[in-house]
Amino acid sequence: MELFHQCFYHEFRTELVAGDDEPLYRPASDAAGTHQIIFAHGFFASALHEIAHWCIAGEQRRQLEDYGYWYEPDGRNAAQQAQFEQVERKPQALEWLFARCVGIPFQVSIDNLGGIEVDRAAFTDAVHQQLCSYLAKGVPPRAERFARALAAHYQQPWPQLDHVRAERQQKRQLQGVA
Repeated sequence: MELFHQCFYHEFRTELVAGDDEPLYRPASDAAGTHQIIFAHGFFASALHEIAHWCIAGEQRRQLEDYGYWYEPDGRNAAQQAQFEQVERKPQALEWLFARCVGIPFQVSIDNLGGIEVDRAAFTDAVHQQLCSYLAKGVPPRAERFARALAAHYQQPWPQLDHVRAERQQKRQLQGVA
């Protein structure tokens, strides 16, 4: 929370807050107020995920509660799950980058335990492809600022595209996937 504060509070008046329940982005109620990124139950992975959403959200979206996005709870059908995965690909790719910069493992969140069966491997591949695209073409500026601060703080190297691709391919081979 302190690292996020150092990176962004003065410029964006946004703070990271540990919540007790579901994650939420709450914009300031007035021009002088503070925006809040509230992450679930104090979980580190939830904090990284919610920061990733904030790093992608544009100026107008950051003025709306939860960035104005829909959220379909557990129990989504195939069409709703496909839409969820399309929307979640980019923030989860940034969350993966943040996790690498901290030096912790990352696992995609399908967030649909009571719904249809989800192809976790296919979604992981899609998120990985997005991560590779960010590393090849450029990470969104706020995300890069935070990721580099994490890497420096946790003394981790900046992820190299070749290594990220090779590690994923190696993991797929170990799982018996071509």
